[in-house]
Amino acid sequence: MTDHHGHPPLAHIWSSDQPLFARLRQIMAHPSSVKLIKYAGVSVISTIVSQVTLLLVFGVFRLMSEVPANILANVLATIPSYTLNRRWVWGKGGRSHLWREVVPFWVLSFIGLAFSSLAVWLAGDFARDHGLSHAATSLLVNAANLFSFALLWIVKFVIYNKLFHVDPVEYEEHHADKMAATSDSSTAAGA
Repeated sequence: MTDHHGHPPLAHIWSSDQPLFARLRQIMAHPSSVKLIKYAGVSVISTIVSQVTLLLVFGVFRLMSEVPANILANVLATIPSYTLNRRWVWGKGGRSHLWREVVPFWVLSFIGLAFSSLAVWLAGDFARDHGLSHAATSLLVNAANLFSFALLWIVKFVIYNKLFHVDPVEYEEHHADKMAATSDSSTAAGA
């Protein structure tokens, strides 16, 4: 049994009798793994953009308070994130579809922005309440931003995995059982 252009399902690779190194090499080369690695790479790039922007705008130059700086940092990071995810991770070219691509991406981005802004505000409030220096506050604010997006990234991965993951073996076994039951009932009805 194969999926993804001749590649066996990841569950079959992992449970095979091949040596561990051979299985790991196959898993890393699998299209699903490559897509996940690319997605993680884009996340690293967008995280660097947001962290550097936040550090410079809030921490170094003190151009604005932590929440507006967080908003600016994340909006700037969302632009390369969208472009790289669309073109590099999912291999799509041409014009973006507003309702199927742009709107859902920005809705999820704004949910992340709201969550990170709350975390950044709480970090800034904590720092002010405890009399921390601006340098310490800046580090705490950056850490809150980073932690909030790391937590969201993991949560989204877990939710999507639970909602959309169908093990091909389980699906085929369920489908075969369902077909056998249908066949048995139609045979019994015809008798």
